[in-house]
Amino acid sequence: MTDPKTDTPHALTLELRRGALVLAVLSQLRTPQYGYSLRQALAERGLAIEEGTLYPLLRRLDAQGVLESDWRLEGGPPRRYYRLNESGLALLRSLTETWSELTTTMDRLLTEAP
Repeated sequence: MTDPKTDTPHALTLELRRGALVLAVLSQLRTPQYGYSLRQALAERGLAIEEGTLYPLLRRLDAQGVLESDWRLEGGPPRRYYRLNESGLALLRSLTETWSELTTTMDRLLTEAP
């Protein structure tokens, strides 16, 4: 049975997008970023993300032990910078491989006639 509240095209698009956000965020944390700079980097590359989505994701990744973070004062208010640690780099490599396999399969499924 389907739920009309969660099975709308918009809800399904959000669900699909949510799965890609972790990989997108990890891909940009190979170099240190603070929240706003990370949001801008993602937006410049075509993936806008709301603060209310980004900051809980950063906290969750930090708690999972895949990020390092530190507070810095650089000519403005204190900012918390995040970057991948060794576990984060390994996770990025693993998720990138999975993503590549998935997109190859999906491209084939979406372009081949049944």
